[in-house]
Amino acid sequence: MTTATYELMAAGQNVLNLGAAFIGGLVVAGALIWAVRIGMKVMDQEELRPRPEDQPRLPETGAVHEMREMREPDEMPMAPRDGERLMPYQLHHSATRTGKDQQRKRWLPGSSGAFGSGGPGHV
Repeated sequence: MTTATYELMAAGQNVLNLGAAFIGGLVVAGALIWAVRIGMKVMDQEELRPRPEDQPRLPETGAVHEMREMREPDEMPMAPRDGERLMPYQLHHSATRTGKDQQRKRWLPGSSGAFGSGGPGHV
């Protein structure tokens, strides 16, 4: 075999590879077009999006502001000794209540430090 024969065989193989790549590209493009069309049909079947006038509005009194308060634990009432159990209406709604002391605890120099912080701990 001569070099010309090898060149013809290589060119023939390249044509087959190029044709396979082109057909593969057409399959992928067709699949993408099909997926987009299916997605458009699904979107057409969905409910309409809310209009701007259907959106929530601020109250007439204005925005609600944050309220800060110090909380303390609200202990569970003790059950009577005669064996009667506590009923749900005897329990509180929350595990905490508004604290008597509303002063915010502040950091004191020399009193901080904990495991891993590098400080000496409580001195």
